[in-house]
Amino acid sequence: MKLYIGNKNYSSWSMRSGVLLAAFGIPFEEVMLRFDFSPGSDWHRIIPGVSPTKRVPVLVEDDGFAVWDTLAIAEYVADRHPEHAIWPRAPKARARARSLCAEMHAGFTRLRTVCPMNIEAFFPDIGAKLWAEDEALRADVARLAAAWSDALAASGGPFLFGAFGAVDAYFAPVAVRLSRFGLPVPEAAAAYRDALLAHPAVEDWVAEALREQHFVPEDEPYRTTR
Repeated sequence: MKLYIGNKNYSSWSMRSGVLLAAFGIPFEEVMLRFDFSPGSDWHRIIPGVSPTKRVPVLVEDDGFAVWDTLAIAEYVADRHPEHAIWPRAPKARARARSLCAEMHAGFTRLRTVCPMNIEAFFPDIGAKLWAEDEALRADVARLAAAWSDALAASGGPFLFGAFGAVDAYFAPVAVRLSRFGLPVPEAAAAYRDALLAHPAVEDWVAEALREQHFVPEDEPYRTTR
């Protein structure tokens, strides 16, 4: 399989699928398409041939069969690899994990808008200002912390449903956002954030993001240069 992704530094959607595959040791070839949308770029040359949405990530089988959207990719990988507990085995826990992924997929709009993923940069001063002024951001983080705390209390941790799974890969970019913007969360949520950031698949993604050395102005609301 090939997984087409964008810049690791910026692409939270790509991170979900890349971390998931890596965490379970599922073989795949990674194809990074830099976020360069100028005419004639690799993005414009390659992405229309692999994804009808012209977005990443997209998972492509050897026969050309493509799966796009992070939720669909997680489900497809779980079907292909039933030997791995990509979703919790227990039906109710599995349903709850999928619910949390769907909530992340469609919600937390303010957090994602004002705190975009930027692995190489730390913005604690901006985070403090946003936290003081933005009620919608505080509401998003409060809901996030409550969801995490509830799942951790039920499972005993260290990840949301005990062992690492798709739902944890889904929240890995959120852990980056909380860390880089210095947003305050309760103790249980902070411990989970740190556990995510310390997972080997997440650490590898972060290390590779730091090696990119690319600056994409469209993804930089708080800097004009690196």
